Amino acid sequence: MDVAEVVAASRRCVVFTGAGISAESGVPTFRGPGGLWERYRPEELATPEAFERDPELVWRWYKWRQEVIYSASPNPGHYAVAELERLGVVKAVITQNVDGLHQRAGSTKVVELHGSIWRARCTKCGAVYKLDKPVEAVPPRCAKCGGLLRPDVVWFGEPLPQEAWREAAELAAATDVMIVIGTSGVVYPAAYIPQIAKRAGAVVIEVNIEPTVITPIADFFIRGRAGEVLPRIVEEVKKRLGTRQAQRHDSRQPSAPHRRDS
Repeated sequence: MDVAEVVAASRRCVVFTGAGISAESGVPTFRGPGGLWERYRPEELATPEAFERDPELVWRWYKWRQEVIYSASPNPGHYAVAELERLGVVKAVITQNVDGLHQRAGSTKVVELHGSIWRARCTKCGAVYKLDKPVEAVPPRCAKCGGLLRPDVVWFGEPLPQEAWREAAELAAATDVMIVIGTSGVVYPAAYIPQIAKRAGAVVIEVNIEPTVITPIADFFIRGRAGEVLPRIVEEVKKRLGTRQAQRHDSRQPSAPHRRDS
């Protein structure tokens, strides 16, 4: 059985994505080449300590990231995932990405394990603000209490949002097929998600430009860019679904009446 057949036959397919799928849209990854911003590494800025020390510096970095993402567009990989949902195959997307590109591509059921760069949260009163464009003044302030706003994302050393983690773990435990796309598999606890699916008996399909620590547990490993591999899978899935629908239609047709001799 090939990958397209496995996906087409799935009843509870879940997609799990990492930075690799967004890198194809021009969104820089933490671990890729050119990871320096000015003279700082992202790992030095995405921490509660860095924000407490210099909130303006941290927000200047996030404003730059917002501007990069704002000018980016979903790529064919994002659209392929959304198309699989539209076809009724994919039930949810679990993502480590904070850029919102899955939603912009049309995915409606997205669990954001690491939060969203398009939300800000007050450090004083907890109010949450949705952002439809990059912030202007940095650091931004809460309109309700005047407190400092921080990006509503998970920083190094912080726990994942409980509700997002619970939902992701439940989806992983219930899926029959998990497609893992563009993740290194080294960021925990998010990296447990494919393992939960595998232990629950799911078929794991990995799409990446190189093998990762997830590859040994994958039933299928497809080397390549998500924007090239996933559209091909979608086309093959459509063929399988079309064939099955035709077969079901034929099976419902009444049989021709037998001629009875008088």
